[in-house]
Amino acid sequence: MESNKKDKAIPKATAKRIPLYFRYLKTLDQSGIKRIKSNEFSQMIQIPSATIRRDFSHFGELGRSGYGYDVPYLIEVFSEILNTDIEKRIALIGVGNLGRALMKNNFRRNANLNIVAAFDANAMIVGEKVNDVEIQDIENFEEVARKEGITTVIMTVPSDKAQRVMDKVVASGITAVLNFAPKRLKVPHNVQVQYIDLTTELQTLIYYDENYNGQDIDVS
Repeated sequence: MESNKKDKAIPKATAKRIPLYFRYLKTLDQSGIKRIKSNEFSQMIQIPSATIRRDFSHFGELGRSGYGYDVPYLIEVFSEILNTDIEKRIALIGVGNLGRALMKNNFRRNANLNIVAAFDANAMIVGEKVNDVEIQDIENFEEVARKEGITTVIMTVPSDKAQRVMDKVVASGITAVLNFAPKRLKVPHNVQVQYIDLTTELQTLIYYDENYNGQDIDVS
């Protein structure tokens, strides 16, 4: 099986699903399952088998007709794509209820994803520690980000504050941001922003459950 994963860019919809594939493949491997077919994988992760096959095809011939996919090989391929052996040093901006929950969890299932710094504009909580990470003043973000080698930012700030915070992130040179505020922000073309609107995601889930329950829906 050959992979040409470095030869071309992949669709964003596919890129968003790679971490999900990787997580479930790791679960399969830990359970001793070494081979799986797309329809079996589809039932497990609730993504249509046609979508899975199309996603996998972007990385070469990863499986064989009638055989399925070799789980350890897929883990190897997606591990390289996700650079899971390289530590991602993450800063969290906005230490409200959601921010605190993320800090307390701190990606405990993935040792290479680490929230190493946290920032907030509320002077009342600056200096406080959550899961051994000290909350710092947002005004010091650029200096601390450079010192700590931050590569990625998670923003859990109110929508009306998001653009100002994003401007600080961009000024620091960071180009990867996960934003929990649904408002679309102005960023340079080289800055990648992933928006997560929990309300919209939940409404979408409920819609598909109520209207397409049991059908093989392509959600790409």
